[in-house]
Amino acid sequence: MTDVNGLITVPRGLKNVIVTDTTIGDVRGNEGFYHYREYDATALARTASFEDVWHLMYRGHLPDAAESAAFAKRIGELRVLDGTTVDLLRQTVTPEVEPLAALRLALASAGILERPLFDLAEEERTAAALKYTAIAPTVVAAAYRLARGLDVVEADPSAGHTADYLRMSTGVTEQAAVDALQTYLITTIDHGFNASTFAGRVVASSGSDMTSSILGALGAFLGPLHGGAPGRALAALEEIGDPANTREWVRSKITGGEIIMGFGHAVYRTHDPRAELLKEVVTQRYSSPLVQQAIAVEAEIEAAINELKPGRKLYANVEYYAGVLMSEVGLPPEMFTPTFGVARIVGWTANILEQAAERKIIRPVARYVGPEPHRA
Repeated sequence: MTDVNGLITVPRGLKNVIVTDTTIGDVRGNEGFYHYREYDATALARTASFEDVWHLMYRGHLPDAAESAAFAKRIGELRVLDGTTVDLLRQTVTPEVEPLAALRLALASAGILERPLFDLAEEERTAAALKYTAIAPTVVAAAYRLARGLDVVEADPSAGHTADYLRMSTGVTEQAAVDALQTYLITTIDHGFNASTFAGRVVASSGSDMTSSILGALGAFLGPLHGGAPGRALAALEEIGDPANTREWVRSKITGGEIIMGFGHAVYRTHDPRAELLKEVVTQRYSSPLVQQAIAVEAEIEAAINELKPGRKLYANVEYYAGVLMSEVGLPPEMFTPTFGVARIVGWTANILEQAAERKIIRPVARYVGPEPHRA
């Protein structure tokens, strides 16, 4: 709807509003499908390495063998923290400091002399994106350990990105755990114009630097309605306990006007393909009481929602099984959201690079609804 001044009124939260074009990927909510470039994202999560999908997001194509080896080598070298960053973390991380807060600090420090994206050539922008994205898992793992009185585990440039992150964080090196975690990381690299991705693109649209753009995305991501959901979904499982308690638990949440974490999605109107894939991974590879509980509770929650809100379909989203999977590979709840961030920073930076190339600022307007102003 356009008013007399030519301004267009859109839904709150920009719901269903197209704000730009992208070649990075798309989410088709009615179909229960999403993709990176021209590839089914869940298919990539089953068959590709994290580094190869990262290459796809930045370069626009899956790498051949030589490109794959070169890209992985470059990432491995960049993943190693310099002494200044390690010293900064040792001086500032206390038991109260969250890993993503430490990442925010480390990125701000590392990028203190960063030049504006507006002034950089394409390859310089890409180099900046690689630099800051590659250190994310190392910083997160270091902060987690330092907060627990442990020292930093150095990155291994020869290791895969997922394997090194898991080793630096927990010491776990089993290939089965690495493979399961890699599946999760790939599924969460990107997911349309979510709040954090859009926030990063808004900052980049001003021509600002790479670190400021990433920090804009990270700031939005830290909200509990966004990146914090995996831990909250697992906490719900712990609160429910016996699956027989589920329906009463759901009833209390709905009547209290609370959100059922791990269920429903802003875009999907059918099953979340990410949740379906992660459920497949955990049920095929693990048979722990937690996995069995999660499956039983999922069925009970869906049935309870259908009973209490007939016609409203709410299915498990990616956060529900993400918490289960990360628990099974040895990551504690306090590392769920940081691990999500380690994956999503690839999507953020891919979008930041795309936005920076447009050289067009994002500048919407707001409708003033306050008291009538006094004119002089």
